Amino acid sequence: MSGPPTTTAITTGWRSRLNPRPAFVRVRDSGIPILQIVVAATGAYAFAHYVLGHPAPLLAATVTVGSLGLVRDARPRRVLETVLGMLVGILIAELLLLLTGDGWWQLGLALGITLVIARLLSAKAGFAIAAAIQSLIVMIIPATAPFLRLIDGIIGGIAALVVTALIPRNPLRDALREGRALFAALDRVSGLLVQALRRGDRLRAERGLEKARATQPLLDEWTLSLESGRAIARISPFLRRQRAELERQDATRESAELASRNLRVIARRVVYLCDDGVPRPVAADVLAEVMRGAVLVAESIHDISRVPDARAALSTVAARLDPAKLLPDASLGDQNLIGALRPLVVDLLTATGMPAVDARATVPRI
Repeated sequence: MSGPPTTTAITTGWRSRLNPRPAFVRVRDSGIPILQIVVAATGAYAFAHYVLGHPAPLLAATVTVGSLGLVRDARPRRVLETVLGMLVGILIAELLLLLTGDGWWQLGLALGITLVIARLLSAKAGFAIAAAIQSLIVMIIPATAPFLRLIDGIIGGIAALVVTALIPRNPLRDALREGRALFAALDRVSGLLVQALRRGDRLRAERGLEKARATQPLLDEWTLSLESGRAIARISPFLRRQRAELERQDATRESAELASRNLRVIARRVVYLCDDGVPRPVAADVLAEVMRGAVLVAESIHDISRVPDARAALSTVAARLDPAKLLPDASLGDQNLIGALRPLVVDLLTATGMPAVDARATVPRI
């Protein structure tokens, strides 16, 4: 019986452009952010209009939409910074309207002053742009009373912060997905390096090094999701149970970051060694064994019961990582490659929650 196909069809051309799946995935992943924006905007508008009697509380709604957004980073601090930027723009425009009135040159003056002050207050470009947009709205759309729109903006900002805590986004789901994505990328890198060592293929080794360097954005996304999730969990009563799990994942991420850096070092060594075209099956087998342990670490991110299996697999290979015993007659470069695997195994062991001292003790002294 023939095995499974080694290649799969990839949709290209007009069919890929008409594929609705990515669009539905985007909508699914944006469900909570959309709900936050709808609830905050309508709530802020209703409060300003029906409770406070403001005739057209436009800024109460726009501030919530602009501060929440559909971005990945939903930390309360980021939301608050965006709100403050908008309020700065509203306040400057309101003051200039009182001093200079409205008109085309007043519009330009307000925009210029707002951008200058916003850049002085924050190094983030988004802060200045948020302030400038709100300043333009105030200067262009007339109001029945001064500083009425500033009150609307404050209401919108409060609404945005409230829904951030009471309708929290699911940080654990995003973090799990991104953690798995990083380990999957590391597995692809190691697969190329193992093949390169088995065949003495420098070109394949260079591809592995290129992919190893490309893992940094995946790590950055995982870091951002965890930082955002931990910040939201500190203020949201509905995410209290996820705090410990987010902390555990963050510890795993820190070790995975070190592991990814060490894998890049290993990739550079493999590229150098494969320059002679000589196969190195022993090093290939050892690296493959290490990365089988890494697969178990990846599974332990969402299934903590896999932690003992990951530790056992990595400890077994760690005990063999003595370059002089594995490759007694090999060159210094080959032995250095085995030596480079030692910190990688230690990092993967610490990713399972093992103390660093215990992880270092699993590798033999050399």
